[in-house]
Amino acid sequence: MNYSPARALELLRIGSGIPAASFREGQEDAIRHVVEGRGRLLVVQKTGWGKSFVYFIAARLLREQGSGPAILISPLLALMRNQIRAAERMGVRAATIHSDNQQDWPEIESRLARHEIDLLLISPERLANEHFTGKVLAPIAAQVGLLVIDEAHCISDWGHDFRPHYRLIERIVRTLPPTLRLLATTATANDRVMEDLRSILGPRLEVMRGDLNRPSLLLQTITMPSQAERMAWLAERIPALPGSGIVYTLTVRDARQVAEWLASRGMLAQAYTSDSADRESLEDALLENRIKVMVATTALGMGFDKPDLAFVIHYQTPGSAVAYYQQVGRAGRALEAAYGVLFSGAEDADITDYFINSAFPTREEVRQVLSTLDQEAQGLSIPEILARINLSKGRVEKALFLLSLESPAPIVKDGSRWQLTAAQLSPQFWERAERLTILRRAEQAQMEEYAALRQGHMEFLIHALDGDARGIQPPRLDPLPAGTKPALVQAAIEFLRRTKLVIEPRRLWPTGGMPSLDQKGRISPKFQMEEGRALCAWGDAGWGSLVRQGKYQDGHFSDDLVQACARMIRAWRPQPPIEWVTAVPSLRHPRLVPDFARRLAAELGLPFQESLRKTGHRPEQKTMANSIQQARNVDGSLSVNALAVLPGAVLLVDDMVDSRWTLTLGAYLLREHGGGAVFPLALATTG
Repeated sequence: MNYSPARALELLRIGSGIPAASFREGQEDAIRHVVEGRGRLLVVQKTGWGKSFVYFIAARLLREQGSGPAILISPLLALMRNQIRAAERMGVRAATIHSDNQQDWPEIESRLARHEIDLLLISPERLANEHFTGKVLAPIAAQVGLLVIDEAHCISDWGHDFRPHYRLIERIVRTLPPTLRLLATTATANDRVMEDLRSILGPRLEVMRGDLNRPSLLLQTITMPSQAERMAWLAERIPALPGSGIVYTLTVRDARQVAEWLASRGMLAQAYTSDSADRESLEDALLENRIKVMVATTALGMGFDKPDLAFVIHYQTPGSAVAYYQQVGRAGRALEAAYGVLFSGAEDADITDYFINSAFPTREEVRQVLSTLDQEAQGLSIPEILARINLSKGRVEKALFLLSLESPAPIVKDGSRWQLTAAQLSPQFWERAERLTILRRAEQAQMEEYAALRQGHMEFLIHALDGDARGIQPPRLDPLPAGTKPALVQAAIEFLRRTKLVIEPRRLWPTGGMPSLDQKGRISPKFQMEEGRALCAWGDAGWGSLVRQGKYQDGHFSDDLVQACARMIRAWRPQPPIEWVTAVPSLRHPRLVPDFARRLAAELGLPFQESLRKTGHRPEQKTMANSIQQARNVDGSLSVNALAVLPGAVLLVDDMVDSRWTLTLGAYLLREHGGGAVFPLALATTG
């Protein structure tokens, strides 16, 4: 096909909305390479360079010369609204197929059949969907003019953001004709990843790689173990920073907590997580500077583009230098100077360890899942598997998901049921798991090294991506102060200790019911517990450490915890009002919780009754890995002293709550023996 420089530039200016726009270094070369069919191409350019303009303009130019539609595979469809609008301004007729727009699929399929779509955008998960591959992709496969793989590092096992569904792309690419135009793009690929991509996408894959330096970005690291200190620092420093920015956290809980704290200090702050219901409006609010700071998990990751972002602050240290480079690189794309600040805290290693340890199922978990499926020729649903083995739902789902992506796969899903196939699990599965675990540990150590730096931050990150760090000039900005005001730290501590968590009542008995009660299905409302409260999350920066100390060191919960719970209950004001207090018994720690509940009752001026008894030793609930196993472990474990049950509303006290089955059973028995509404209270939630 012929390449027209004038038409390409015209499309750039139309798409960008800038009449005098010109191509950045390398953009036009990449477009020409694709249009002229010079072979498969990998473009490695830093975030904000404009990779989307390369594939949108190339797709439009090819379409104008009679080529078939382009397919773009990307994990970022929800974050590509601005880019898609730019493509549509160029006249590119784009459509997306993903799990959230199934109602639009029939119309899109019809438009594809009528050749009315120039660019089809899909998530990699669609490649695992038989309807899509058979009914949508197969009929147009021979006409596809360009295949674009966005965020191509996700294909590579070595990539910091490897996504298992991207392994399906590898299988598809190997079946493609060598003449099909293929463009892969990424912002973060070191030498190891690029070698992997060459082996997957083709040995004659050409690579165009740009400069990794971000001269506008001042990077600094601050070691601050205490969450309260970090929260105080954010509250003191962010209002003084120009523009708007992002604070990244490693967990959803921290994102919500930090956002709430900053809002309580008068800041326009919002939390952005994977389960935020209004992510599109939150993105728009940040893009339009209607909020000062977005406190986000990596859900606000690849694809979010705000060129004038003035700062990116990491509340905790990410697991890899490559991931950090991509996240912090969102700041200062169109500014002369911007801040990139990374904190390292006491909890960082524990969080990263959890992510690493939970990335793959263990050999024992896989053995249990496969042997359980082997017992049922017709297969089993996930709830049926959980009823048979003591593994968490997440661990079972992880094992099933990863095993199903193997080729050949030892298991297959038929409707809601999983079945064994004739294939055996390849040893390569375990080799890959071991290799990636070792890699993630090395990345973790590298990031700990970065967090300890006092200078040379950009050079370090560029070396981590195997780039050229020569000639880097530091930005003209002074580092931000590392300290904060003691009064603000104390305010943050008080804020953390005000946090309370809701305990939701269970409304259904577990699969298989509760045999000791002869109950199954829906829990009758008259026997349900009410909505309850937990003082804190286990081990958190507010009351969590004091709860841990009381349970495992002192064997006695402090008066500070008694008073904190009393304050929480008075602010809560449950209705009907609580008239008495009882406790969940334990044979391992027979006095710990009753003693606490007795002192809490005295603080509230209420009577205390020992109404529940343990019927015998059971394994600790924390050793039960899923809800069904937890329910079975609790079933029949409590009895009632009917003479010690009072008729009014009762506060049912326990130290820890996770599955809520112990509280659910206790509430049922108290109500069955004449007690009033049961309000659960726990010192900490471990979920």
